[in-house]
Amino acid sequence: MRKEKYVAGLICLLCVLSLTSCQKVKNLFGKKKSATTGWAYNDPENGGIEYTKVKHTKAGPGLIFIPGGTFVMGRTQEDVMGENNNIQRRVTVASFYMDETEVRNIDWLEYLNWLGRVYVNYPEVAKRALPDTLVWRDQLGYNEPMVKNYLRFPAYAEYPVVGVSWEQATEYCIWRTDRVNEQMLVDKKVLKHDPEGQQDENNFNTEAYLSGQYAGAVYKNYKGNGREARPVKWEDGLLLPSYRLPTEAEWEYAAYGLIGNTEDERVAGTRIYPWNGSWVRNDEKKHRGKMMANFRRARGDYMGVAGFANDGWGYTAPVKSFWPNDFGLYDMAGNVNEWVFDVYRPLSFQDMAEFNPFRGNIFKVPMTDGSGNIVEKDSLGRIRYRNQTDVELANRENYRIADNRNYRDGDLQSRISNEIDWKSGMDRGTSEMYYANQKEVTTLLNDEARVYKGGSWKDGTYWLSPGGRRYLNQKKAANDIGFRCAMSQIGYK
Repeated sequence: MRKEKYVAGLICLLCVLSLTSCQKVKNLFGKKKSATTGWAYNDPENGGIEYTKVKHTKAGPGLIFIPGGTFVMGRTQEDVMGENNNIQRRVTVASFYMDETEVRNIDWLEYLNWLGRVYVNYPEVAKRALPDTLVWRDQLGYNEPMVKNYLRFPAYAEYPVVGVSWEQATEYCIWRTDRVNEQMLVDKKVLKHDPEGQQDENNFNTEAYLSGQYAGAVYKNYKGNGREARPVKWEDGLLLPSYRLPTEAEWEYAAYGLIGNTEDERVAGTRIYPWNGSWVRNDEKKHRGKMMANFRRARGDYMGVAGFANDGWGYTAPVKSFWPNDFGLYDMAGNVNEWVFDVYRPLSFQDMAEFNPFRGNIFKVPMTDGSGNIVEKDSLGRIRYRNQTDVELANRENYRIADNRNYRDGDLQSRISNEIDWKSGMDRGTSEMYYANQKEVTTLLNDEARVYKGGSWKDGTYWLSPGGRRYLNQKKAANDIGFRCAMSQIGYK
């Protein structure tokens, strides 16, 4: 009797297991079926959709994963400058990746070498990418050795690149995206390196490749989850999203590294600098008294005394010369200031979004022909883009114009009054607010003012706080401003 009950129970258990496994039925190719239609994924016989299971993007070369979270953005010390441009506000930043170090001279020389080799008939492209080495000159100081040697002499290869504008840094991010994705396809044996075949507009660009406007030297096309070989698609999950400059919120969040002060769901204490404490010297027994960053100690004191120089660097220092913060990022305070993505406004902290705040959006779409196909790529091999039009945005609820750099900052379209035709005076909104009629009177606060942060080798300790913020025109450069790249994380870890 017991045996019969045991057999009956076993049969019932097998029936339950068979029912629960119905949701995981696999086709002849070893793949699951659709949970909504029952059609097999990745089955070329039924013309079904290809499905690739990818949880998140991988970290690109040089990047460190920064897990997102909430933090209080803004100043953590007295506003001695009296600018009141960084009042505290709690925001949340999504997970992303950031360069472990600032972009180095050797990285920029690699960039210049590629531009000069590929754009043979457009030498002005490489010329535009040259850093301004004359930023080292001082009317009452002797810095000529830095002018001649800092960028190209091998001894400075591991030092952060300076003399690059915000616009140059942004162009570097675009170039880096394409080189990393090209190498990923080479590693997957989809493409081959083709230094001789790539010239002018015929070079690998991620978007041009995905839109079918670049073929390259094919090693063996990708089969994906089907039978027929084909070029890689974005849906395959093999390529990485774009490298870019970090937003101000991302940069500040990453610089503080508050993960080191987190206990359960609570941040035990805030920070003034990327390390704990209100001092700038290392308090660990092994390194006690050593400066935590490269900065100006006092007026006329840039490196300390001979025999015991501390911090020891007169100008910039090689990357990784000081200790990383709790995210593993180096030089988030001192050495060189760093460009961030945002347009500068003194009151941005009052207007910005609570999640992934950023000022500077210009919403664009690819240029298409009358049939809706993407037009031919430009002379640099890139897909052409244009700002969205008012007609396209007429029925949108989340934004009404393409260029939002000036949004909610006195522009005409932000006014409550219905008596003003803001569209007819849209261009006048920025010009009247930021430019006077007299040629001799103007302002630096315009739509090309970009934020930089972090403090540098020639700044005092006040600017080492990640909450500090300054600005410079996006076309200008300085001998104390560099940058590092970031990348959005797609999916979740």
